[in-house]
Amino acid sequence: MLQMALAMAIFGSIGFFTIQTGIPAVELVFVRCIFATIFLGAIWLISGLHKVEVWQKREVVQTIVCGIFLVLNWVFLFKAFEIMSITITITLYNLAPIFVIMIGGLFLKEKLTVTSILAIVTCFVGSVFIIGIHNFNSLTEFVSSGFGWAILSAICFAMTMLIGKGITSLSAYAMTFVQTSIGILMLFPFMNFSVFIGLSDSNWFYIIGTGLIHTGFVYYLFFNSLRKLSTVVISALVFVDPVVAIILDTILLDFKPTYLQAIGILLIFGGIVYTIVQQEKDVFQER
Repeated sequence: MLQMALAMAIFGSIGFFTIQTGIPAVELVFVRCIFATIFLGAIWLISGLHKVEVWQKREVVQTIVCGIFLVLNWVFLFKAFEIMSITITITLYNLAPIFVIMIGGLFLKEKLTVTSILAIVTCFVGSVFIIGIHNFNSLTEFVSSGFGWAILSAICFAMTMLIGKGITSLSAYAMTFVQTSIGILMLFPFMNFSVFIGLSDSNWFYIIGTGLIHTGFVYYLFFNSLRKLSTVVISALVFVDPVVAIILDTILLDFKPTYLQAIGILLIFGGIVYTIVQQEKDVFQER
């Protein structure tokens, strides 16, 4: 529990670190992929888990597709951080579980309960309050405002969760090694290495911190604790991430939401918490 809580707390500071790096989203994600591949790949090899991996063609394909969505999720999230506040970005990003329900209902023919529909409606209303009706005037305006990037990141994260659910044989380290290696290959053609020229010591501190701490160390803590905790505990501790992000945004970056945005934030997190509680009750009743 302490490892998971610490991982989520550090995750919560990634938005603050991102805007201090001084480099664009694509280049920052590329750095993250390199650090994750080296750091977690080394743990995977040293632990000896690579010797007992079960490589199934279906799971390898799933892992690669999952990796594509994971990398896109990071790129879109960091692009949103560049344009709008951390609080709003993180709130919209946490709509991912709601998108999982929606995608499951629309394309996977999973049953949509009254609870699920109520949560979707609540979160949609919250999103409208946060974004503002005026930002729906055109698709270009919506995307360029940063809201579009945040929503896209949430959808990609939802796809990562949905596709990753069926991967059971590969270890978490093998999955991450494959996915971040895919990320390096994906992003290399789009890299502008000139953005690394002329950066300050402070910029490099945050770049290395994002790669080493937020990707390497945090993912180690996350994976090391993930399979030892119940879904109830994980669901609760995941909320440490947005809480830390919002606190840092309001204290260090002086973000002040409007009244409607504050109501929207409460509606979204309320809808997500309600969904998680109901899902846990359903699982308990099935048992």
